[in-house]
Amino acid sequence: MDAPVARRLVIRGLVQGVGFRYRCVRAATEAGATGWVRNRTDGSVEAHVEGPTAAVENVLAWARVGPGPARVDAVEVRAVAPEGHREFTVR
Repeated sequence: MDAPVARRLVIRGLVQGVGFRYRCVRAATEAGATGWVRNRTDGSVEAHVEGPTAAVENVLAWARVGPGPARVDAVEVRAVAPEGHREFTVR
């Protein structure tokens, strides 16, 4: 198993009020990633995703599309240090 990696995402578009955060939890849990997701006051969604590289990449791929009702215009991705989360939660 490779060392955990972590990415901070900011997802822009129609991403609030469409179930994005809760579906993100499901996508991350199914992928085996941990971390958190939250709405931001500017209408975007921010997420901290960590775990094995493949798990994090799966969540990134999902975030670029989002759930059916969402419209993802852009995803900013930044490498960050893992925080040691045990699960993926909504903040």
